[in-house]
Amino acid sequence: MAILVFFVAHYYLSLFTQTFYLHRYAAHKMFTMNKFWERFFFLFTYICQGSSFLSPRAYALLHRMHHAYSDTEMDPHSPLFSSNAFSMMWKTKNIYNDVLNRNYAAAERFEGDYPEWNLIENIGDKWYSRLGWGTAYVLFYINFATAWWQYLLLPIHFLMGPIHGAIVNWGGHKYGYQNFDNHDHSKNTLALDFLAFGELFQNNHHKLPMRVNFGVKWWEFDPTYVAIWTLDKARIIKIKRKVTAQKLQVAA
Repeated sequence: MAILVFFVAHYYLSLFTQTFYLHRYAAHKMFTMNKFWERFFFLFTYICQGSSFLSPRAYALLHRMHHAYSDTEMDPHSPLFSSNAFSMMWKTKNIYNDVLNRNYAAAERFEGDYPEWNLIENIGDKWYSRLGWGTAYVLFYINFATAWWQYLLLPIHFLMGPIHGAIVNWGGHKYGYQNFDNHDHSKNTLALDFLAFGELFQNNHHKLPMRVNFGVKWWEFDPTYVAIWTLDKARIIKIKRKVTAQKLQVAA
């Protein structure tokens, strides 16, 4: 039971920080927050992602490139140019490292307006940080695992952030339905969105990249929007723009 609780908690906390902080805040700035809360969620992202921590700056630049070049050869993670999800992840990793090290000219036009904290960025990308978090996961399993097969979950802990990205970018551009013609292959993969907290409404998001609620039709539920709405009401963040579904031309 302890292993299951730990796995589910790690999976969904890491997922939340990726969609809430890295995607909707760092990449899109759909809402604002003061410096205290920006640093709080920056550190929270590092803790929740652990060994798979992703730089908010590098994530933002890759994601902005993804929108600008969606499903073209310039897209850093389109499934159209990879034979499988693993090769797509490897390609994305290489581009991510180049962007992180400021060695990718195509990302330069997208620079600016993302949270920065050099101390945490540098620590999070160091081998000793990733190894330390990985060791902590292993020690937890040694103490609480009750069956050998539970250890098979450890690779998911080690690569949690990239796995979330792979689910969204592979599934969200290959499987599902389209509400809008975006001149790309983005789709809404509703059946798998319980693994993505709203991120698999890719077709909606590519049509309306600044819409905080990724759901458009009444039955498209975006769990992360509920959290954002709550934090907005609590005055921890402030939503910048509100687009209502009534204003949209949604395909039947």
